[in-house]
Amino acid sequence: MKYNALSLLKQGLTGQQGWPQAWRSATLQPRYDAVVIGGGGHGLACAYYLRKIHGVPRVAVLERGWLGGGNTGRNTTIVRSNYFFPESAALYDFALRQYEQLSEALNYNIMLSQRGILMIAHSDHDMELMARGVNAMLLNGIDVELLSAAQVRAELPLANASPTARYPIHGGFTQRRGGVARHDAVAWAYARAASALGVDIVQNCEVQDFIFEAGRIVGLNTSQGEVRAGNFGLSASGHNGVLAGKAGFRLPITSYTLQAMVSEPVKPILHTVAMSTATGMYVSQSDKGELVFGQGLDLYPSYTQRGNFNITQSVVASMLEIFPAFRGLKMLRQWGGIVDVPWDYSPILGPSPVEGLHLNCGWGTGGFKATPAGGYFLAHSMATGGHHDISRPFDISRFTTGALIDEAAGAGIAH
Repeated sequence: MKYNALSLLKQGLTGQQGWPQAWRSATLQPRYDAVVIGGGGHGLACAYYLRKIHGVPRVAVLERGWLGGGNTGRNTTIVRSNYFFPESAALYDFALRQYEQLSEALNYNIMLSQRGILMIAHSDHDMELMARGVNAMLLNGIDVELLSAAQVRAELPLANASPTARYPIHGGFTQRRGGVARHDAVAWAYARAASALGVDIVQNCEVQDFIFEAGRIVGLNTSQGEVRAGNFGLSASGHNGVLAGKAGFRLPITSYTLQAMVSEPVKPILHTVAMSTATGMYVSQSDKGELVFGQGLDLYPSYTQRGNFNITQSVVASMLEIFPAFRGLKMLRQWGGIVDVPWDYSPILGPSPVEGLHLNCGWGTGGFKATPAGGYFLAHSMATGGHHDISRPFDISRFTTGALIDEAAGAGIAH
Protein backbone atom coordinates (compact mmCIF):
# COMPACT_ATOMS: atom_id res chain seq x y z
CA MET A 1 0.00 0.00 0.00
CA LYS A 2 1.36 3.43 -0.97
CA TYR A 3 0.77 6.63 0.98
CA ASN A 4 1.10 10.28 0.06
CA ALA A 5 1.39 13.13 2.55
CA LEU A 6 -2.38 13.64 2.78
CA SER A 7 -3.16 9.97 3.35
CA LEU A 8 -0.42 9.74 6.01
CA LEU A 9 -1.95 12.71 7.82
CA LYS A 10 -5.40 11.11 7.62
CA GLN A 11 -4.08 7.83 9.03
CA GLY A 12 -2.34 9.68 11.86
CA LEU A 13 -5.54 11.51 12.83
CA THR A 14 -7.72 8.39 12.69
CA GLY A 15 -5.53 6.01 14.68
CA GLN A 16 -3.91 4.25 11.70
CA GLN A 17 -7.06 2.14 11.18
CA GLY A 18 -6.28 1.65 7.50
CA TRP A 19 -2.71 0.42 7.92
CA PRO A 20 -2.12 -3.32 7.45
CA GLN A 21 -0.58 -5.28 10.31
CA ALA A 22 3.17 -5.74 10.02
CA TRP A 23 2.94 -9.24 11.51
CA ARG A 24 0.19 -11.69 12.39
CA SER A 25 -1.19 -11.77 15.92
CA ALA A 26 -1.18 -15.54 16.32
CA THR A 27 -3.08 -17.86 18.66
CA LEU A 28 -1.02 -20.45 20.49
CA GLN A 29 -1.26 -23.89 18.90
CA PRO A 30 -0.80 -27.12 20.88
CA ARG A 31 2.17 -28.36 18.84
CA TYR A 32 5.21 -26.88 17.07
CA ASP A 33 8.56 -28.10 15.82
CA ALA A 34 10.40 -25.33 17.70
CA VAL A 35 9.36 -22.76 20.30
CA VAL A 36 11.42 -19.70 21.23
CA ILE A 37 10.81 -18.19 24.67
CA GLY A 38 11.20 -14.41 24.51
CA GLY A 39 9.86 -11.97 21.92
CA GLY A 40 12.70 -9.48 21.93
CA GLY A 41 15.14 -8.92 19.09
CA HIS A 42 17.13 -12.10 19.78
CA GLY A 43 14.07 -14.35 20.01
CA LEU A 44 12.49 -12.91 16.87
CA ALA A 45 15.78 -13.20 14.99
CA CYS A 46 16.09 -16.84 16.09
CA ALA A 47 12.60 -17.63 14.78
CA TYR A 48 13.37 -15.93 11.48
CA TYR A 49 16.62 -17.88 11.00
CA LEU A 50 14.98 -21.17 12.02
CA ARG A 51 12.58 -20.75 9.11
CA LYS A 52 14.82 -18.92 6.62
CA ILE A 53 18.06 -20.87 6.98
CA HIS A 54 17.15 -24.19 8.59
CA GLY A 55 13.67 -24.67 7.13
CA VAL A 56 12.06 -25.67 10.43
CA PRO A 57 8.36 -25.88 9.47
CA ARG A 58 6.36 -24.86 12.54
CA VAL A 59 7.95 -22.20 14.74
CA ALA A 60 6.48 -20.04 17.50
CA VAL A 61 7.78 -17.14 19.59
CA LEU A 62 6.22 -16.73 23.04
CA GLU A 63 6.37 -13.29 24.67
CA ARG A 64 5.19 -12.67 28.22
CA GLY A 65 4.35 -9.04 27.49
CA TRP A 66 4.39 -7.25 24.17
CA LEU A 67 6.80 -7.68 21.30
CA GLY A 68 10.08 -5.87 21.95
CA GLY A 69 8.84 -4.53 25.30
CA GLY A 70 11.81 -5.76 27.31
CA ASN A 71 15.45 -4.84 26.78
CA THR A 72 14.98 -4.47 23.03
CA GLY A 73 13.04 -1.29 23.71
CA ARG A 74 15.14 -0.28 26.73
CA ASN A 75 18.68 0.06 25.45
CA THR A 76 20.85 2.82 24.02
CA THR A 77 20.99 1.39 20.46
CA ILE A 78 24.80 1.12 20.19
CA VAL A 79 26.38 -1.39 17.78
CA ARG A 80 30.11 -2.15 17.68
CA SER A 81 32.60 -5.04 17.61
CA ASN A 82 35.75 -3.58 19.19
CA TYR A 83 36.32 -6.38 21.68
CA PHE A 84 39.62 -7.59 23.15
CA PHE A 85 39.46 -11.37 22.94
CA PRO A 86 39.38 -13.08 19.52
CA GLU A 87 36.32 -15.13 20.50
CA SER A 88 34.36 -11.97 21.34
CA ALA A 89 35.62 -10.11 18.29
CA ALA A 90 34.41 -12.90 16.01
CA LEU A 91 31.01 -12.99 17.70
CA TYR A 92 30.30 -9.26 17.72
CA ASP A 93 31.78 -8.62 14.29
CA PHE A 94 29.52 -11.33 12.90
CA ALA A 95 26.62 -9.36 14.40
CA LEU A 96 27.88 -6.05 13.00
CA ARG A 97 28.27 -7.53 9.53
CA GLN A 98 24.69 -8.76 9.74
CA TYR A 99 23.54 -5.31 10.82
CA GLU A 100 25.27 -3.78 7.80
CA GLN A 101 23.05 -5.71 5.39
CA LEU A 102 19.96 -6.21 7.57
CA SER A 103 17.80 -3.45 6.07
CA GLU A 104 18.18 -4.98 2.63
CA ALA A 105 17.84 -8.58 3.82
CA LEU A 106 14.63 -7.89 5.75
CA ASN A 107 13.32 -5.13 3.46
CA TYR A 108 12.92 -2.83 6.45
CA ASN A 109 14.89 0.29 7.34
CA ILE A 110 16.56 -0.36 10.69
CA MET A 111 18.11 3.14 10.55
CA LEU A 112 21.68 1.93 10.98
CA SER A 113 23.98 4.95 11.36
CA GLN A 114 27.67 4.02 11.28
CA ARG A 115 28.80 7.27 12.83
CA GLY A 116 31.60 5.55 14.73
CA ILE A 117 32.45 4.72 18.34
CA LEU A 118 35.12 6.78 20.09
CA MET A 119 36.65 5.64 23.38
CA ILE A 120 38.33 8.45 25.34
CA ALA A 121 41.52 7.92 27.36
CA HIS A 122 41.93 10.20 30.38
CA SER A 123 45.48 9.34 31.52
CA ASP A 124 48.79 8.00 30.27
CA HIS A 125 47.87 4.70 31.92
CA ASP A 126 44.61 4.65 29.93
CA MET A 127 46.55 5.27 26.73
CA GLU A 128 49.01 2.46 27.43
CA LEU A 129 46.21 -0.04 27.99
CA MET A 130 44.30 1.36 25.03
CA ALA A 131 47.29 0.86 22.72
CA ARG A 132 47.52 -2.77 23.84
CA GLY A 133 43.81 -3.18 23.26
CA VAL A 134 43.97 -1.66 19.79
CA ASN A 135 46.83 -3.99 18.85
CA ALA A 136 44.79 -6.98 20.04
CA MET A 137 41.73 -5.82 18.10
CA LEU A 138 43.76 -5.33 14.93
CA LEU A 139 45.08 -8.88 15.33
CA ASN A 140 41.45 -9.96 15.69
CA GLY A 141 40.68 -8.34 12.35
CA ILE A 142 38.69 -5.45 13.83
CA ASP A 143 39.10 -2.05 12.14
CA VAL A 144 40.12 0.34 14.91
CA GLU A 145 42.37 3.39 14.99
CA LEU A 146 44.42 4.79 17.87
CA LEU A 147 43.91 8.56 18.20
CA SER A 148 46.05 11.31 19.68
CA ALA A 149 44.63 13.88 22.08
CA ALA A 150 44.44 16.40 19.23
CA GLN A 151 42.53 13.95 17.05
CA VAL A 152 40.03 13.25 19.85
CA ARG A 153 39.50 16.96 20.40
CA ALA A 154 38.85 17.37 16.66
CA GLU A 155 36.25 14.58 16.76
CA LEU A 156 34.66 15.90 19.97
CA PRO A 157 34.93 19.70 19.87
CA LEU A 158 32.53 20.12 22.81
CA ALA A 159 34.58 17.89 25.14
CA ASN A 160 36.47 19.58 27.96
CA ALA A 161 40.01 19.84 26.58
CA SER A 162 41.49 21.67 29.56
CA PRO A 163 44.61 19.98 31.04
CA THR A 164 43.14 20.73 34.49
CA ALA A 165 39.83 19.01 33.73
CA ARG A 166 38.78 16.26 36.09
CA TYR A 167 38.90 13.87 33.12
CA PRO A 168 41.53 15.34 30.77
CA ILE A 169 41.79 14.04 27.21
CA HIS A 170 44.97 12.04 26.59
CA GLY A 171 43.85 10.33 23.38
CA GLY A 172 41.55 7.51 22.44
CA PHE A 173 40.60 5.06 19.74
CA THR A 174 37.72 4.71 17.31
CA GLN A 175 35.89 2.04 15.37
CA ARG A 176 34.31 3.88 12.49
CA ARG A 177 32.03 0.98 11.49
CA GLY A 178 30.35 1.21 14.88
CA GLY A 179 27.39 3.44 15.58
CA VAL A 180 23.70 3.10 16.37
CA ALA A 181 20.59 1.42 14.95
CA ARG A 182 16.91 1.95 15.71
CA HIS A 183 16.13 -0.64 18.40
CA ASP A 184 12.39 -1.06 17.85
CA ALA A 185 12.87 -1.10 14.07
CA VAL A 186 15.21 -4.10 14.48
CA ALA A 187 12.50 -5.97 16.42
CA TRP A 188 9.77 -4.98 13.96
CA ALA A 189 11.91 -5.97 10.97
CA TYR A 190 12.56 -9.46 12.34
CA ALA A 191 8.93 -9.82 13.46
CA ARG A 192 7.54 -8.91 10.06
CA ALA A 193 10.01 -11.14 8.22
CA ALA A 194 9.43 -14.09 10.57
CA SER A 195 5.66 -13.71 10.38
CA ALA A 196 5.79 -13.62 6.58
CA LEU A 197 7.58 -16.99 6.72
CA GLY A 198 4.77 -18.46 8.84
CA VAL A 199 6.16 -18.00 12.37
CA ASP A 200 3.49 -17.66 15.07
CA ILE A 201 4.22 -14.65 17.32
CA VAL A 202 2.18 -15.07 20.50
CA GLN A 203 2.11 -12.10 22.87
CA ASN A 204 0.87 -11.96 26.48
CA CYS A 205 1.87 -15.60 26.84
CA GLU A 206 3.85 -16.26 30.01
CA VAL A 207 5.80 -19.48 30.47
CA GLN A 208 4.82 -20.89 33.86
CA ASP A 209 6.53 -24.28 33.90
CA PHE A 210 8.33 -26.90 31.81
CA ILE A 211 6.95 -30.33 30.96
CA PHE A 212 9.44 -33.22 31.14
CA GLU A 213 9.34 -36.74 29.75
CA ALA A 214 12.25 -39.14 30.30
CA GLY A 215 14.47 -36.25 31.43
CA ARG A 216 13.82 -34.18 28.31
CA ILE A 217 11.80 -30.97 28.02
CA VAL A 218 8.89 -31.71 25.70
CA GLY A 219 6.46 -28.90 26.50
CA LEU A 220 5.51 -25.78 28.37
CA ASN A 221 2.65 -24.77 30.59
CA THR A 222 1.80 -21.17 29.71
CA SER A 223 -0.82 -18.59 30.62
CA GLN A 224 -2.52 -19.52 27.33
CA GLY A 225 -2.38 -23.26 27.81
CA GLU A 226 -0.03 -26.15 27.14
CA VAL A 227 2.28 -26.26 24.11
CA ARG A 228 4.62 -29.04 23.00
CA ALA A 229 7.56 -28.95 20.60
CA GLY A 230 10.65 -30.82 19.49
CA ASN A 231 13.05 -28.13 20.73
CA PHE A 232 12.92 -24.99 22.83
CA GLY A 233 15.08 -21.88 22.86
CA LEU A 234 15.49 -19.67 25.92
CA SER A 235 16.04 -15.99 25.08
CA ALA A 236 14.28 -14.05 27.82
CA SER A 237 16.96 -11.50 28.72
CA GLY A 238 16.99 -10.60 32.45
CA HIS A 239 14.58 -13.42 33.32
CA ASN A 240 16.63 -16.26 31.86
CA GLY A 241 17.84 -17.22 35.33
CA VAL A 242 14.28 -17.48 36.63
CA LEU A 243 13.19 -19.70 33.76
CA ALA A 244 16.31 -21.87 34.00
CA GLY A 245 15.39 -22.46 37.63
CA LYS A 246 11.98 -23.68 36.52
CA ALA A 247 13.76 -26.05 34.14
CA GLY A 248 15.79 -27.47 37.03
CA PHE A 249 19.25 -25.93 36.65
CA ARG A 250 21.08 -22.81 37.71
CA LEU A 251 22.65 -20.39 35.26
CA PRO A 252 25.92 -18.68 36.34
CA ILE A 253 24.34 -15.25 35.94
CA THR A 254 23.03 -12.43 38.11
CA SER A 255 20.32 -10.02 36.99
CA TYR A 256 20.87 -6.30 37.50
CA THR A 257 19.24 -3.07 36.43
CA LEU A 258 20.99 -1.01 33.78
CA GLN A 259 19.54 2.45 33.41
CA ALA A 260 19.81 5.09 30.74
CA MET A 261 18.26 8.45 29.99
CA VAL A 262 17.74 11.05 27.29
CA SER A 263 17.86 14.84 27.20
CA GLU A 264 15.54 17.22 25.46
CA PRO A 265 16.22 17.41 21.71
CA VAL A 266 18.74 19.90 20.32
CA LYS A 267 20.32 20.56 16.95
CA PRO A 268 23.14 18.18 15.87
CA ILE A 269 26.09 18.67 18.23
CA LEU A 270 27.57 15.18 18.64
CA HIS A 271 28.54 13.26 15.51
CA THR A 272 29.86 10.01 16.99
CA VAL A 273 29.20 7.76 19.97
CA ALA A 274 31.53 8.85 22.78
CA MET A 275 32.59 6.58 25.65
CA SER A 276 34.75 7.33 28.67
CA THR A 277 37.08 4.60 29.93
CA ALA A 278 37.46 6.25 33.34
CA THR A 279 33.76 6.61 34.12
CA GLY A 280 32.01 4.10 31.86
CA MET A 281 29.79 6.94 30.62
CA TYR A 282 28.61 6.78 27.02
CA VAL A 283 26.59 9.29 25.00
CA SER A 284 25.26 9.64 21.49
CA GLN A 285 22.71 11.85 19.78
CA SER A 286 19.55 10.39 18.30
CA ASP A 287 18.09 11.36 14.94
CA LYS A 288 15.47 13.34 16.87
CA GLY A 289 18.22 15.37 18.54
CA GLU A 290 18.03 13.83 22.02
CA LEU A 291 21.26 12.98 23.82
CA VAL A 292 21.09 9.29 24.80
CA PHE A 293 23.40 8.46 27.68
CA GLY A 294 24.13 5.95 30.41
CA GLN A 295 26.91 4.36 32.43
CA GLY A 296 27.19 1.27 34.61
CA LEU A 297 24.97 -1.18 36.45
CA ASP A 298 23.02 -0.67 39.64
CA LEU A 299 25.29 -3.15 41.38
CA TYR A 300 22.80 -5.21 43.33
CA PRO A 301 20.50 -7.96 42.02
CA SER A 302 17.18 -6.57 40.83
CA TYR A 303 14.27 -7.26 38.52
CA THR A 304 13.00 -3.69 38.43
CA GLN A 305 12.84 -1.70 35.19
CA ARG A 306 13.91 1.52 36.82
CA GLY A 307 17.11 2.77 38.41
CA ASN A 308 18.18 4.56 41.55
CA PHE A 309 18.91 8.25 41.91
CA ASN A 310 22.54 7.77 42.96
CA ILE A 311 23.32 6.06 39.64
CA THR A 312 21.37 8.70 37.73
CA GLN A 313 23.39 11.37 39.51
CA SER A 314 26.66 9.60 38.75
CA VAL A 315 25.81 9.23 35.05
CA VAL A 316 24.82 12.88 34.65
CA ALA A 317 27.81 14.14 36.65
CA SER A 318 30.25 12.11 34.54
CA MET A 319 28.79 13.35 31.29
CA LEU A 320 28.82 16.99 32.39
CA GLU A 321 32.43 16.78 33.56
CA ILE A 322 33.43 15.68 30.06
CA PHE A 323 30.89 17.80 28.14
CA PRO A 324 30.26 20.97 30.19
CA ALA A 325 28.22 22.48 27.34
CA PHE A 326 25.43 19.99 28.05
CA ARG A 327 24.73 21.47 31.49
CA GLY A 328 21.87 23.64 30.27
CA LEU A 329 19.88 20.72 28.85
CA LYS A 330 16.87 19.23 30.61
CA MET A 331 16.59 15.49 31.14
CA LEU A 332 13.53 14.27 29.25
CA ARG A 333 13.10 10.74 30.60
CA GLN A 334 14.89 7.85 32.31
CA TRP A 335 14.40 4.08 32.28
CA GLY A 336 15.99 0.81 33.28
CA GLY A 337 16.38 -2.60 31.72
CA ILE A 338 17.02 -5.97 33.38
CA VAL A 339 20.29 -7.52 32.22
CA ASP A 340 21.63 -10.99 33.02
CA VAL A 341 25.35 -10.81 33.68
CA PRO A 342 27.55 -13.95 33.71
CA TRP A 343 30.62 -14.25 35.89
CA ASP A 344 32.91 -13.37 32.97
CA TYR A 345 30.66 -10.78 31.26
CA SER A 346 30.38 -12.92 28.12
CA PRO A 347 27.21 -14.58 26.78
CA ILE A 348 26.14 -18.19 27.18
CA LEU A 349 25.17 -19.92 23.94
CA GLY A 350 24.26 -23.44 22.88
CA PRO A 351 22.66 -26.53 24.43
CA SER A 352 21.59 -26.26 28.07
CA PRO A 353 22.23 -28.89 30.77
CA VAL A 354 18.67 -30.14 30.09
CA GLU A 355 17.96 -31.98 26.85
CA GLY A 356 15.57 -30.16 24.55
CA LEU A 357 16.41 -26.64 25.75
CA HIS A 358 18.96 -24.32 24.11
CA LEU A 359 20.43 -21.12 25.52
CA ASN A 360 20.93 -17.57 24.32
CA CYS A 361 21.52 -15.57 27.47
CA GLY A 362 24.03 -13.68 29.58
CA TRP A 363 24.58 -10.79 27.19
CA GLY A 364 24.77 -8.40 30.12
CA THR A 365 24.99 -4.83 28.87
CA GLY A 366 25.83 -5.80 25.28
CA GLY A 367 22.70 -7.58 24.07
CA PHE A 368 21.36 -5.17 21.47
CA LYS A 369 24.58 -4.96 19.47
CA ALA A 370 24.56 -8.77 19.25
CA THR A 371 20.91 -9.22 18.19
CA PRO A 372 21.54 -10.81 14.76
CA ALA A 373 24.27 -13.07 16.15
CA GLY A 374 22.31 -14.18 19.20
CA GLY A 375 19.33 -15.15 17.07
CA TYR A 376 21.49 -16.78 14.40
CA PHE A 377 23.45 -18.99 16.79
CA LEU A 378 20.43 -19.93 18.91
CA ALA A 379 18.68 -21.05 15.72
CA HIS A 380 21.77 -23.06 14.75
CA SER A 381 21.85 -24.79 18.14
CA MET A 382 18.12 -25.59 18.05
CA ALA A 383 18.19 -26.88 14.47
CA THR A 384 21.41 -28.91 14.62
CA GLY A 385 21.77 -29.75 18.30
CA GLY A 386 25.33 -28.38 18.33
CA HIS A 387 27.51 -25.32 18.02
CA HIS A 388 28.56 -23.05 15.21
CA ASP A 389 32.34 -22.50 15.31
CA ILE A 390 31.84 -18.91 16.48
CA SER A 391 29.45 -19.83 19.30
CA ARG A 392 31.39 -22.84 20.62
CA PRO A 393 33.68 -20.89 23.04
CA PHE A 394 30.56 -19.48 24.73
CA ASP A 395 29.16 -22.85 25.76
CA ILE A 396 28.03 -23.09 29.39
CA SER A 397 30.70 -25.74 30.00
CA ARG A 398 33.37 -23.02 30.21
CA PHE A 399 32.28 -22.34 33.79
CA THR A 400 33.44 -25.82 34.78
CA THR A 401 36.51 -26.02 32.52
CA GLY A 402 37.73 -22.53 33.48
CA ALA A 403 37.98 -21.32 29.87
CA LEU A 404 36.36 -17.99 30.70
CA ILE A 405 36.29 -14.99 28.35
CA ASP A 406 36.57 -12.03 30.72
CA GLU A 407 35.57 -9.07 28.57
CA ALA A 408 34.84 -6.84 31.57
CA ALA A 409 38.58 -6.72 32.21
CA GLY A 410 39.70 -7.18 28.62
CA ALA A 411 37.67 -4.43 27.01
CA GLY A 412 38.01 -1.97 29.89
CA ILE A 413 34.30 -1.14 29.66
CA ALA A 414 31.34 -3.48 29.92
CA HIS A 415 29.01 -1.89 27.37
